[in-house]
Amino acid sequence: MKTIAVISQKGGSGKTTIALHLAVAATEAGLATAVVDLDPQASATKWGDTREQPPDVVSAQAERLQEMLDAARDNGADLVVVDTAPNADRASLLAMRAADLILIPCRPARFDLEAIAATLELSEIARKEPFVVLSCAPVRSALVGEASSDLEGRGARIAPVVIHQRVAYSHAVIDGRTATEFEPEGKAAEEAWDLLMWACGRVGLSARRPVGTVGGDDE
Repeated sequence: MKTIAVISQKGGSGKTTIALHLAVAATEAGLATAVVDLDPQASATKWGDTREQPPDVVSAQAERLQEMLDAARDNGADLVVVDTAPNADRASLLAMRAADLILIPCRPARFDLEAIAATLELSEIARKEPFVVLSCAPVRSALVGEASSDLEGRGARIAPVVIHQRVAYSHAVIDGRTATEFEPEGKAAEEAWDLLMWACGRVGLSARRPVGTVGGDDE
C-alpha cells in the first residue's frame, strides 16, 4: 500500500480538490483507494457523505493516522490519500512522515509563494522531499513559469502537471463527484489523470486510464 499526503499551509490552494481528484481517478483506474481526512473543517468527509460509490472517506485526528493507515492496509487498500488541515502543524508533520509521496499545492500568486516556505521547512523536519503542484493556475499565463522559476530557485521540486482554474473542478464536487466523472473528456479530467499517472509512477503503483477517459485505452 502507498500513501500520498496533500499538504499546504495556505487555504484556497486547491488541496482538498487535488486529494479527492487523485482518489477518484485512482479508484477508476482499478486501485482500491481510501481518503483519510485530517482537516477539522472536514470538507473531504462532507463531500464523501454526498456519494454512494468509492472511495471511502474517513475523518480522523492526526494521532490516529497510523491506525487508519494500518486498517486500510489490512483491508486491502492499494492507495490512501491523506488530506490535511491548511496549516503547517503537528498533523501535517505526522502525515509527511507517513507518506510515500508529499504534494504541496500552491497557487502561482505572490502571497501563496511566500506562505509555502513554512510547509517546505516542515518537510525538512520530516526528512522528506515533497513536490509542489502549481494549482488554481490561470490558463495560458506567464505566472506559471514565473512561479516555477521562483520555487526552483529555493530548491523546491515541481510536479510536471499544473492544475488550472477550471469550472469543472468546482461544479463536479457540488454533488459528490470529481471532474473525471463530471466531464470525463474535459481538460480538468485530463489534468487529474495526468497528475494521478505521474504520482503512481513516483510511488511504484501500476494504474491504467479506463476506456472513455482522456488518454484511456479504447481497445
